[in-house]
Amino acid sequence: MILRVFGWSFGVTIVGLVAALLFWGWEAFAVVLILSILEISLSFDNAVVNAGVLKRMNEFWQKIFLTIGILIAVFGMRLVFPVLIVSVTAGLGPIEAVELAVDNPDHYEELVTDAHPSIAAFGGMFLLMIFLNFIFEEREVKWVRWLEKPLAKLGKIDGFSVGVALAALLLTATTVASNAYQHGGLHADKSDTVLLSGVAGVLVYLLVGGLSNFFEHRLEEDEEKADEEIARAEAAQAKAAEAGGTNGKQVSAVGLAGRAAFFLFLYLEVLDASFSFDGVIGAFAITNEIFLMALGLGIGAMYVRSLTIYLVRQGTLDDYRYLEHGAHYAIGALAVLLLISIRWHLHEVITGLFGVGLIAASFWSSVRANRIDAKREGTGKSRETSEV
Repeated sequence: MILRVFGWSFGVTIVGLVAALLFWGWEAFAVVLILSILEISLSFDNAVVNAGVLKRMNEFWQKIFLTIGILIAVFGMRLVFPVLIVSVTAGLGPIEAVELAVDNPDHYEELVTDAHPSIAAFGGMFLLMIFLNFIFEEREVKWVRWLEKPLAKLGKIDGFSVGVALAALLLTATTVASNAYQHGGLHADKSDTVLLSGVAGVLVYLLVGGLSNFFEHRLEEDEEKADEEIARAEAAQAKAAEAGGTNGKQVSAVGLAGRAAFFLFLYLEVLDASFSFDGVIGAFAITNEIFLMALGLGIGAMYVRSLTIYLVRQGTLDDYRYLEHGAHYAIGALAVLLLISIRWHLHEVITGLFGVGLIAASFWSSVRANRIDAKREGTGKSRETSEV
């Protein structure tokens, strides 16, 4: 199981580290290794949330996520994305941006740092929307019950999460963004940029998330109709030798499954992009060599993908009931930290520790709850009492 899920990650790690050693030396080897560990530690919560979405896909789309998805994650977000940032913000062509990254990495790092407010606003608002929609949704299992129960009631108000997100964006744009952090410890007014980028983050979430939910609901309705027709056909088969005609509906259901999974796939890719922002920016604290950065973060992204599949195949989210809660709380914390980082430079260790700490707390709460349930087995007592 471990080798089957993590095999590609192990292989890419060996190839990447050997390539760094042969082409750039032992120092590059160490840099790539550190960046890989950084990416894994910063993105563990990403894997947990990914698993919650991925378990709703069939095996085919899980394979797509591990193949095409990893190409987008590694080459798109870890290599192309930093180049596009410089290309757009500095008004350079993509080729010129690559030449700048190779020939003048210090200036390239400065340009990426100056673009951080818009990146943080987009990623922060996208992640904040994920957290708010989770925390305002009524769900059977509650981790921090005293908080989640009243918030779930507020979530019944139409558009409440969007209103809270836009209020947070307005507060950020008028306070934090008015004195945004730039390279060299300088500050500048980035209010308009942050406001525009933040609204874009909310819109992307609403578009991609809305489409995936729409097709999921359509899929469920169509599957119910298909099951009814299959049941009628089976009843007819019991009375006659010939069966008749449920193929058309079955094909329709498969088609909808493909569309639903496709938009869930898009949602996962945008989610991964938002999580990778802090990893890409944080990597500059270790190196400004773009190829070493892409190599190290790419290796880390492979493990995040494999860990996602492992969580799905093992049913870890079902066994540890609060793990998904902890991951979403980590998302909320990361969203707030991204918005704060528009003005104040935050060390990557801070963001990493927040995520790991919250997930560790949720894991321990799940273990404790499972132990309590085991002791109470057969007593008929409610599981509610084992929640925080």
